[in-house]
Parts: sequence; structure tokens; C-alpha cells
Amino acid sequence: MTSLSYWEKQSFFKGIDVAIIGSGIVGLTTAIYLKKNNPKLVVAIFERGTLPLGASTRNAGFACFGSMTELRDDLSTKSEEEVFNLVGNRWQGLMNLRQLVGDKILHYKPYGGYEIFKKEESTLFDKCAELIPYFNKTLQPIIGNSTVFNIVDPKIIKYGFDGIAHIIHNTAEGQLNTGEMMSALLKTANRLSIKTFFGINISSLQDAGNQAMITTDQGWEITVGKVLVATNGFARQLLPDLKLMPARNQVLITEPIKNLPFRGAFHYDRGYFYFRNVEELGNTKTQRILLGGGRNLTPDIEQTSEFGHTQIIQQALEKLLREVILPKREVKVESWWSGILGVGEMKKPIVEMVGPSIGVAVRLGGMGVAIGSAIGKQAAAMLMERAD
Repeated sequence: MTSLSYWEKQSFFKGIDVAIIGSGIVGLTTAIYLKKNNPKLVVAIFERGTLPLGASTRNAGFACFGSMTELRDDLSTKSEEEVFNLVGNRWQGLMNLRQLVGDKILHYKPYGGYEIFKKEESTLFDKCAELIPYFNKTLQPIIGNSTVFNIVDPKIIKYGFDGIAHIIHNTAEGQLNTGEMMSALLKTANRLSIKTFFGINISSLQDAGNQAMITTDQGWEITVGKVLVATNGFARQLLPDLKLMPARNQVLITEPIKNLPFRGAFHYDRGYFYFRNVEELGNTKTQRILLGGGRNLTPDIEQTSEFGHTQIIQQALEKLLREVILPKREVKVESWWSGILGVGEMKKPIVEMVGPSIGVAVRLGGMGVAIGSAIGKQAAAMLMERAD
């Protein structure tokens, strides 16, 4: 264990007004909004990884706010107000993100979102199709588009899918480059003189009322004004009473594919599976397929904060790739990775103070790209209110 020197304490860790734990989209946007609202604040971000490791750099880069089956399922357990307020928050979060970073830097592509239905899911499709006029009417004041959802079955042949009977198109969705998004947010944080400390894991927190103490794995004790826990799926490691669970998602990406017949972000099986085209930076003609999900196949195993892979999900993803998405074509998987989400029985994010000097902004439910910057803005306002 190495103690901090006098110089290190004075130059790096003295006088921190707000310490944010986690350098993902929520942590970074919270810090950015805090500094923009009050440039005199000393804001520091603590990240245990060498990168914003968790979900923000490991997701699919879907700019989405809810597939038809997801919204339909939500309405079976929640009120209309709850469901469409959440959709509104996701949509506003996407607008915030695009404004904060810029579509060019994000490599934002408005290709739309699609939900595919197999032949054996015809009953489910029929129920969704009946709801399209209702959803379009309800979403119009939120999205500003009166025809968000429509049926595009003729595209099945064009896209080359096998075993798919129906496709519902969401015209308001898109996709972006997750790595460029996070890189841009980090550059903005540095430009605003937000301190960023990578490779430092916070092992415990102590709320002292008018200030907080954070302790690192190295045994360093650092006193700060306020703390925000923004580690999402890992948050219970610091605050075990939070009502959220970690959820692992496994992802693959293929080698470059010639003449990929589709562009867009695709959902399947209530959003538990997802895939999209990925354009190489600087060469939009080179395409890959990113495909992930399947945690519903072994929910108990995937309720973990450990990165890794399981054979049953890898086999399911490869089967979907080779038999449905690109049937009868040779396609090679280049690499695999996994990311950790924060989910719960309620889909509403947790943004609250759990003590006088400790707050949380977590449980994004797999919608971090959509809702992350909106949650960051909300968390910044919450911390500023407490500061006042």
C-alpha cells in the first residue's frame, strides 16, 4: 500500500467540490453540466478502469427509445403516463447528446430502427400492428412525427433475412459510434478542466453530512464536498441497498462483409437480441455486423457484474447470424466482448440523494445511449440544488 505524498494531496485531491464515480456517459455528462453551470466548481471523475469500462464503450450504439414489443410489454404493467414519460426522457436524452457532441462527431446515421418477427411470432406481430395507429398518435407530440412506426415487410427479401415474416420500422431511430461519443465527451471534460483519474477504484464511501469521504483500494482517504455514484451496474458494490441488478450482455462483431444488404439498428425477441451494420471510420463502404444480447436465455447466469462469455449465448448469437441474418453466406466473427448493464424491476432510473452528501444516478435499463445525458443533466441539477 502506497501513501499519498503531501504534494499529491495538495495538487491532485485537495478542494474537490464534487467527486463522480464512474466515467461513463452519465458520469461525464454530469460533470460537464456541472462545470458549464458553475465553472468555479472543482469536479473530479474517478474511474477504476483504464477506459470508461462498463457499458458506455461496450454497447451497440443504438440511438433508440423503445421497440414496439418493449413498449407494448411496458403498457401491460405500467400506466400510459409512466411509459410515455420514459419514452420522452429517452428521446430528450438523445437530443441532448446530439446537441452536446454533434452528429458529425457521433457519426450519427438516421437509418431507422427495425423490429423483426419470425413466422411463428405472427400472433405477436398482429397485436403490435393493431397498436401502430395508437403509438403514432401518442408519440407525435413527443417525437414531432406522426408516422413513427410502419410495416415494411417488402424489405425482408431485399435484406436477405431467412425465416422472418414481418418487419416494423421505427423511422425516428438511428445509430452512432460509441467510441467516438465517449472520446468526444472526455475531450470536453478535459477542456472544461474536469479532473479525471483512471485506474483508481473507490472501495468505500462515508457520508459526513456536509462532506463525504471516499476511500480507494490503495487506502487513500480523500475528502470531497459531494459524491455521485454513476457506475450503473456496479453501483451496489458501494451502495448494496440500491434496487438494481447487474446484467451482462455478450456481443460479437464480424470481419468486413462485402455487399451487406441492410443499414439500420435491428431488434429481435422483445429487444433481447439486437444487431446493426457498422461502418468503418473513414470508409463507409466497408461494413460489419455487430450482434449481441441473449441474456434472457440464462438470466440467472447473466445477472452478474463479471465480464465474460458463455457457450449457450455465443452459440445462439452465431446461429442467429448464420441462419437468419446472413443465411447461406460465409461470415466470420472477428471478436467478442461483454458489457454490464444496470437493470431492475422498475425501468425508471434512480437519480436521488441517498444521504446529505452522496447521490446516485444509475439503473439505465440498457438505454444508456438514449437516456444517459438526460440523467447526467438531472443529476447535475440535483447536486447543484444540494450545494445551494
